[in-house]
Amino acid sequence: MHGSEERFLTRNGLAARQLAALLLHHEPDSRLPRLRDFAGELKVGNGTVQTGLQLLEEAGAIETKARGHLGTYLIRADRALLWRLAGLGTLLAAMPLPYSHRYEGLATGLRAAFEQSGAPFAITFMRGAATRLSALLEGKVDLVVLSRFAADRVLAEHPVRLLADLGPATYVGAHGLLLRRGVPLETAGLRVAMDSSSEDLRALASRAFGRRDDIAWIEASYMQLRDLFARGEVDATVWNLDEVRDHLGPDIDVLPLGDEITRDLALRNSRAAVISRAEGTRALDAVRESLDFSLVTGIQSEVLRGERVPLY
Repeated sequence: MHGSEERFLTRNGLAARQLAALLLHHEPDSRLPRLRDFAGELKVGNGTVQTGLQLLEEAGAIETKARGHLGTYLIRADRALLWRLAGLGTLLAAMPLPYSHRYEGLATGLRAAFEQSGAPFAITFMRGAATRLSALLEGKVDLVVLSRFAADRVLAEHPVRLLADLGPATYVGAHGLLLRRGVPLETAGLRVAMDSSSEDLRALASRAFGRRDDIAWIEASYMQLRDLFARGEVDATVWNLDEVRDHLGPDIDVLPLGDEITRDLALRNSRAAVISRAEGTRALDAVRESLDFSLVTGIQSEVLRGERVPLY
């Protein structure tokens, strides 16, 4: 803490730090709980609460005003200072690698939304939803971004909760079936590339080719696709077109995905979902209600249109 904040290490100061966390749940011009309600929640006396609120006011973290029988109102709050005084630390989110403008826009929007809420925020990038989920369950990150399709599976099997579904085309613009030019789709022994670290791509590929027993599956990442197709080592795949649009050679055709079921799966796959551990964390609970996820999608759209430079 800064030198001027050393008084927050006293007994009254520790109560003030707890109050700082509670006050993150309150918006400006809202009525605050009574002293005895704060005291009951913190298990301290009314005087300790009063002194704690005074410390927060003197530090410039809040401004309150008594309005007679109407109670005390929060007039202004410096959320970033409240966050620091509460000792809540930095929230860490895990996202896919930022290989597309769509993901860059998503990262830029998430950073802006958390900064607006007053929460220090950082992003780490991890390939594969399973890798990101493991980091979440092990407590290494606080939030994970993945497709709604993958999130539905995770929600059914693990102690996590859905914080937001950001809507269509926020995770992926479209998927397509990539086919090496001159190779009929019905070719026996078709060699199909698949990234097994992606639950979404596994599901889509199995829907597109799963009824065939003559498929040769080849493990690949999007960075390898162009070379694999160019060398004739791969004949087809189902892939996120955001990833490969700039990497497609002239020898690759893009075909639409097939039936209604596949299109429905692709639609769920296109939506970005944000999940956290079911029990949450003090930091996330303090900021969750003030997060504006419409800001995330608005900024993502600006990045996609070239109206905003990605910053994350």
